[in-house]
Amino acid sequence: MQAWARELGFSQIGVAGVNLSSAELGLLAWLEHGFHGDMAYMEHHGLKRARPAELVPGTVSVLTARMDYLPSATAADWVSKELDALTRPSEGVVSLYARGRDYHKVLRARLQKLCDRIAAHVGPLGYRVFTDSAPVLEVELASRSGQGWRGKHTLLLNRNAGSMFFLGEIYVDIALPESDAVTQHCGSCTACIDICPTQAIVGPGRLDARRCISYLTIEHAGPIPHDMRALMGNHIYGCDDCQLVCPWNKYAQRSTLPDFDARDGLSGQSLATLLDWTEATFLKHTEGSPIRRIGHERWLRNVAVAMGNAFSTQPETVHVGAMEEALRRRLHHSSALVQEHVQWALAQRDACVPTTAGT
Repeated sequence: MQAWARELGFSQIGVAGVNLSSAELGLLAWLEHGFHGDMAYMEHHGLKRARPAELVPGTVSVLTARMDYLPSATAADWVSKELDALTRPSEGVVSLYARGRDYHKVLRARLQKLCDRIAAHVGPLGYRVFTDSAPVLEVELASRSGQGWRGKHTLLLNRNAGSMFFLGEIYVDIALPESDAVTQHCGSCTACIDICPTQAIVGPGRLDARRCISYLTIEHAGPIPHDMRALMGNHIYGCDDCQLVCPWNKYAQRSTLPDFDARDGLSGQSLATLLDWTEATFLKHTEGSPIRRIGHERWLRNVAVAMGNAFSTQPETVHVGAMEEALRRRLHHSSALVQEHVQWALAQRDACVPTTAGT
């Protein structure tokens, strides 16, 4: 099966059992602390997340898959380039994984093809494919199936590939030999915890999603909490900070698929340009992209917050005039949600930028 998987662009597959009872207490504690924020679906499904055979009756084994997503043309010094982008406050930063095609679509189609290959070999096969699309304990299953170990940032780490990959699962109704788990190799390193701008990693392996920039820019639908806004920097969709400083990502692998090649317009763009995107422009640039799921309104909300932060971060280095003009154009031609964040950004401009500076 490994050969079939590699032909389809996967880096590795493994097999886990369905007894995840040892993970249930941790899941319940995470939910009881409210760390899931607005993601109510995580609570609604309860312990089904840790009980594959209840989520999909008849499940006996779980196939797990990894797929690298760094574009094939990624430079050797990609980490330093990504960190440099965070120091250019008037540019918006989109998480690396979201600059290409929607991974849900890529993985789902290829997992389906893998199922077809398996069924052709073993006979009738009952299965269900998951790609971050249902209550599945992805990292738990992946770590149990030898794909890597759970890092202190809660993401899966692999000694040969870091963490720059997607995960997918296939619940099957046939018994397969389980893969051997691997040992952890984070040691005393706390780089991911230390770098988090919002201190969302509240302890090794414990994430408060309500403070996570990825959650705030993607999953959270309402106003960004005031105490979080200034901590978000120029992140406008997702955040890679904890992965960029992880020593294991010096081994991150390039994808063999063109699907994850970065699209034009999503990297190095000025915030003023991004705030001027009409809904039609937004839909054009995000067609087939995971970014489209947040919608134009949340996109503008995120960009406005980044603009406010740009004013208060090295104001002499940003294009104050262009950003202020873009904000004022948006002020009376947007939803109440966007207007609130535009007003906040303008307040940061008034508080931090002298009236004679760059305008």
